[in-house]
Order: sequence, then C-alpha cells, then structure tokens
Amino acid sequence: MNENLSHRYIRTTRPEPLGKATKLSQGLGAIPDTIKNWVFNTFTLLFYNQVLGMDPLLVSVALAIAMVFDAVTDPMVGTLSDNLNTRWGRRHPLMLVASVPLGISLYLVFAPPQGLAHDALFLWLTVFTVLTRGFMTLYFVPWAAIAAELSDDYHERTSVMAYRYAVGWTIGVLFPLITYTLLMASTPEYPVGQLNPAAYPNMGLLAGVLMALGAVSTTVLTWKEIPYLRKHATPVPGFGLGQMFHELKSALQNPQFALIFMILLLSGAITGTTTNATIYMATFFWGLSAEDLRWFTLSAIGAVVAFPVVAAIQRRWEKRSILLTCSLLAVADGILLVNLRFLDLLPENGETMLLVILVSVGVLTAGIAVVHGVIGASIIADLADEHELRTGARQEGMFFAGVSFSGKAASGLGTLLGGLVLSLLAFPVHLSPQDTPADKIMQLGIVVGVVLPLLHIIPISLILRYRITQARHREIRAQLEARRGK
Repeated sequence: MNENLSHRYIRTTRPEPLGKATKLSQGLGAIPDTIKNWVFNTFTLLFYNQVLGMDPLLVSVALAIAMVFDAVTDPMVGTLSDNLNTRWGRRHPLMLVASVPLGISLYLVFAPPQGLAHDALFLWLTVFTVLTRGFMTLYFVPWAAIAAELSDDYHERTSVMAYRYAVGWTIGVLFPLITYTLLMASTPEYPVGQLNPAAYPNMGLLAGVLMALGAVSTTVLTWKEIPYLRKHATPVPGFGLGQMFHELKSALQNPQFALIFMILLLSGAITGTTTNATIYMATFFWGLSAEDLRWFTLSAIGAVVAFPVVAAIQRRWEKRSILLTCSLLAVADGILLVNLRFLDLLPENGETMLLVILVSVGVLTAGIAVVHGVIGASIIADLADEHELRTGARQEGMFFAGVSFSGKAASGLGTLLGGLVLSLLAFPVHLSPQDTPADKIMQLGIVVGVVLPLLHIIPISLILRYRITQARHREIRAQLEARRGK
C-alpha cells in the first residue's frame, strides 16, 4: 500500500483521479441540510405563530434555547470528528448514527399532538428542535469535513462543492414544488394553503423520510472512500471537554478562520431573519397563494446556469472577489422589489405580471446564492490547509462545525430575530391577508425588504480582509508537501 505520510496523519494514495460518481455520492449528503433549512426557515415561525397561535416571541425563545445547544454541540462534534479513531475512519460512524434519528426529530417538530396548551407547545417545539439540530450537527460536520478531504487541489475542491450544491438545489426545487402542489393546495376552507394545519404533519413526514434517506445514502455510497481519507498516524488522546476547548481555541486563533466564521455568522443571522420572514412577505405583502409559490421552483434555472459559471469565473477571479461581488449583488437584489412597490412601479397584487417579475428576480437570486455558497465552502477547505501549515493539525471537523453553526444561525437566530420583529410589529394572527391591516403590512415590508438587507454591509466589509489568494494557496500546498518529504 502506497501511503502519504505527514507527522500526524496517514492515508492511502488514491489510485485514480476523483471521479464524478464519488462527487455525486458525496453531494447526496446535501439533501438533509437543504430540506431542514428550507423547512425551518420557511415554516417553523409561520406554523407555530399563524397556524397554532403561539406568541412569536415564545417561538423565538424556543429557538434561542436550541441555539445555545448548538453553540456547545457544534465544537464538540467538530473535535470528536477530527479525533475519532476507528476501523471505519473518523467521519462515517457519526453520520450513520445520526441519519435516522435526524429524520424522526424533524417530523415531530411539525406533528405536535392536537390540543396542547401553549406552554406544552413551547416545550414540544424546544425539545424536538434541539434534537433535530443536535442530530444534524452529528451528521453534517463529518459529512462536510469529508468534502474537504476528498481533494487537495484548489480548483477540484470547488468542483466537489459544486456537486454538493447541485444536489442541494435539485432537492431544494423539487421539495417545495411537491409541498405547495400536493400538501398545501388551496381548499374551500383554506384558500391560502400554507395556513392549513393539516398540511404540516404530512410535510414533516415527507421531509423527515427524505432527510434520513439522503443521510444514509451518502454514508453508504462513500464508505469505499474511507481508506483515502486522513486518519491519525499516532494514537490520539480520548475525547474530552478540555480537548474540545483547546481545539476550539486553536481554530479561532487562526485569524483567517476567525474572520470567515464571523462573516458567515453575521450573514447567516441577517439572511435567516429575512428568510424566515419571506413566507410572511409572500403571503401578506405580495398576496401569494400556495399555487403562486409553486412557480418559484423556476429559480432552479438560475442555479443550473450558475454551476458552469462558477468554475469559469473562479479561474479568472480570486475567491474573495467573487464573494464580494455576489454579496453586493445580493444586497441590491434584496431591496429592489420592495422599494419598487413603495414607489408604485410594480403591478398590483394578484396580477400575473407581478408574479412573473417576482419569479424572474428569484432566478437571479438563486444564481447568486449558488456561486456564493460554492465559493464559500471551497474557502473553508483551503483554510484547513493553511491551518495545517500553521499548527501541524488538520481541523476540517472543527472548521465545518463553525460552518454548521453559522448555517443553523440562519434558521435558528434568524427565526429568533424574525419572531422578535413580528412581536415588535404586533403583527396579527389568524387573519387572512385581505383582513390584515395595511399599516402592518407596510411595516413588514420596510423591515424585511429594506432595513434587514442593508445590514449585509457589515459582513461585506469584512470580506476585504481575507488574504488567501490562489498564489498563496499554491505556496501553502508546496510547503506542506515539502514537510511531508515529497
């Protein structure tokens, strides 16, 4: 067996180039995170507030508790995944353990027993949100770390991440289409299908099954890659809280990782708040029904176009420049439509042309999001190389724990802040869009369509401080290979 040795890690040399089948098998692992994020971001606040009648602030408190849990478990799983030493590698056993409980927990979030009082509903939401996020961490962190380990090549890493986003966007289109078409179709009693209580347990069941299947599939199909992933060359200390804090401190002492983590966390919180309010904007501000919302699956056009584009532009531009451009475009895109509405430059609600405009902008938004996401994930993999050069240790697990936490901030902290916004606005419950006071709808539009998108200027300004260029990465790889005696 031909082996690559460093002073701390060992792995078998891959006999042939990384194939498309392997990239696709790894990409299937995007299914659980994609579904969980869309379901949580779109429906958790709407379901518990508008459908079940809970105070949005109470919903926010439940999500805040889950966020505290995440803050502890993400670095724990990162450390565990980086230091686990089994005959099946460091990553796959954790993924396998988490797969089925993840799907069950998500289903139960949207299937509370009927007749629960608000205090009991709060407890139910808190417990199963915590469990969903905990099992997602146990699955997502090692899965994402594998993506960084599959290749050390600067450009091929972007290709691996592109497969991940391709699968994610495919399921991200099909699942909402099925949900709005079959599960939330309008009825005489509920002409706005997303306000129908009976739709949510079925939606949760479908989501949970697909999440479990996606997690099991990627785990089994990438099992053969275990020999080509890094494992420890020497015994490692047993897992403990002291070790976790040491490795968390080590990761955060890396200035470039700390910078990217802060950017992701701020962006996730702002984006999450906006995304959680998007279903409110669609329902109340734009007056869209579930049948209208189905057309937004055409945003996949933007995603499909983005995948070949991202590879081409990465060879011409630095990753930092791509991130900066995407972020600025996203801000402009975020505030455009609402301001056009306030200026009376858009068709009236209910007109077909308005839906055409909204969907067209959604196509652009999807394309920007794909490029931004692929490049961002690729940067994390580059940071693992830079960190190994600095410290001698590879911490893909801890780094992607940071990504996991920032991603869950998009749904957790986003729902928390979204609930706070609705509470401060005193947004009414159990009213149809037609009966909702116009001043409340306008206030919602100002906050979600103008104020929140402009806050992205803060993380955007931090992107300028990122320093790992393509030339610098070549230097890092050369020094690492020289250290290993190549």
